Amino acid sequence: MMKFLIPILVATMLSTTNLLVAQNTKTITVTVVNATSDTGKIGYALYTKDNFMGEPIQGKREKIVNGKSTVVFENVVPGVYAVVCYHDKNNNKKMDFSDNGMPLEDYGASNNVMAFAPPSFKNAKFMLKDKDLKLEIKF
Repeated sequence: MMKFLIPILVATMLSTTNLLVAQNTKTITVTVVNATSDTGKIGYALYTKDNFMGEPIQGKREKIVNGKSTVVFENVVPGVYAVVCYHDKNNNKKMDFSDNGMPLEDYGASNNVMAFAPPSFKNAKFMLKDKDLKLEIKF
C-alpha cells in the first residue's frame, strides 16, 4: 500500500507547488511613450542584476504606433529587475553604434535615468512585489 501512496503524495505536492508558484507570478507592462518615428520596432529586455546587459530573462520586440510601443512580460516572479529597450529603426535586431562607440539608435531604461553612458542596473532597477506593474520609458 505504501509503495502506491508515496508516488501519489509526491505528485500531489509537486502539482500544488507548481500551482502556487504560477499563482504568485506577475506581469510587467512596459510602454515606450516617445519613439521618434513608427519605423522599425522597439526591442525590450528584462534583466536581473546577475544577467544585466547579457542574455535577458525575457526579450520582446514590438511595433510602434503613433510613437508608442507596449509589451507585457508575463509569468515574472516577484523580485528586483530592470528593463532596457532600444528603437531598432532598421529592423536588424541589434543596437547600432558609430565607429566611436556612440549609439545610432534611441534607447532607454526603466526609471528613465539617462546619462552619457550605457544604462546601469543601479539606476534602472525596480521592485516587482505583489501586484502587476506598469512602467513608462522615455528615450
